[in-house]
Amino acid sequence: MKKYNLTAVMLLFTLALCAQTPQWESLFNGKNLKGWEKLNGTAEYKVANGEITGISKMGTPNTFLATKKMYADFILEFEFKVADGLNSGVQFRSNSLKEYMNGRVHGYQFEIDPSSRAWTGGIYDEARRGWLYPLTEYPSAQKAFKSGEWNKARIEAIGNSIRTWVNGVPCANLLDNTTDKGFIALQVHAIGNKDQEGKTISWRNIRICTSTPEAFATPQSQSAPQVNQIANTISDQEAKEGWKLLWDGKTTEGWRGAKLTTFPSKGWVIDNGILKVMKSDGGESTNGGDIVTVKKYKNFILKVDFMITPGANSGIKYFVNTEINKGAGSSIGCEFQILDDQKHPDAKLGVKGNRTLGSLYDLIPADSTKPFRPGFFNTAMVVVRGNKIEHWLNGVKIVEYERGNQMWRALVAYSKYRDWENFGDWEEGNILLQDHGDEVLYKNVKIKELP
Repeated sequence: MKKYNLTAVMLLFTLALCAQTPQWESLFNGKNLKGWEKLNGTAEYKVANGEITGISKMGTPNTFLATKKMYADFILEFEFKVADGLNSGVQFRSNSLKEYMNGRVHGYQFEIDPSSRAWTGGIYDEARRGWLYPLTEYPSAQKAFKSGEWNKARIEAIGNSIRTWVNGVPCANLLDNTTDKGFIALQVHAIGNKDQEGKTISWRNIRICTSTPEAFATPQSQSAPQVNQIANTISDQEAKEGWKLLWDGKTTEGWRGAKLTTFPSKGWVIDNGILKVMKSDGGESTNGGDIVTVKKYKNFILKVDFMITPGANSGIKYFVNTEINKGAGSSIGCEFQILDDQKHPDAKLGVKGNRTLGSLYDLIPADSTKPFRPGFFNTAMVVVRGNKIEHWLNGVKIVEYERGNQMWRALVAYSKYRDWENFGDWEEGNILLQDHGDEVLYKNVKIKELP
């Protein structure tokens, strides 16, 4: 009969058990702020009862309590409790660099939002691109946060994958490759009203796993729907869902001039994964001209990232019929307006703002509270299911309408499209990017065809 060394057996058992359990490191010792430093603002942080509590203060910008250590891939867990009316968040993979806005904290933020908007667990890009993953489309995630109670958060940042949970409910599922390393920071948001002063946000049980976090990642089946922010790519998940690139980020394949059989020889430039319509005279389709997809589309979800240069005008059109209007001007179709509302005069024309950014041009105005990010790329989305159509901007629905009925025909009759027979009622059409004589940048153009 074999004899075993009991100590050796127990050691092997312990090692095997540890290999299956995350190796957690506490970021907060429960007693003081050792390992943390305050950045940007002057709001106060106190330690008591094993908690870090931030206290809102008038007259200061956002204040951040940041780890002195930087983290790349990790699983982060913490508990938080926030007063009603006080917005907050937890930064991760964030930085404070002198060369960027004189040291302003910027980077990914796990949103803490006790307002009726209920975006707790969404991902915001602080002092940079704004909302990357709002929770507009996910009611289950919006219900996860418990007002006035302690809530448990989990963030998994592994490679380009960033996922979040609140109280075990999946909230965000983002692919992004902008920043791969940075500090973690607790935010006390700036306030504008005196009655918000002195409100608190508290954190406790802050711990991180940096040793092989991929081994302890949550299965994708337990994640929120994925949003891919990596330009001109289709993720494995998107491919399974039926998404395809409408522009490959490198060539003109699949596109032609709206009034040509080939791609325009001037007026459009492909530069480092960005498709630019070049500045000319500000005229409608007078330089390179509009470009359209070779293929026509019927029911679909279209996503396009765009950046507007100051004072610029352009548009994303769908249900385009290139066989009409062979003369001057743009090809005819329904248009998601792309416009600098502040600097372009067209924003003040039309009726009740129906020529502003995101509007169904000259027909239906976009919601005035639309979440536009000037100076950055924004995501336009058009959803077409038969006669029911939606415009979205950065994850927020801003226009909804139904065509083919009496109200639709009345809108068309009162618009600049009244002379085009059956305008907007065509069953299918090309998708168009407009040349309006101003520089506008496009990327990440993708489509999912629907039944």
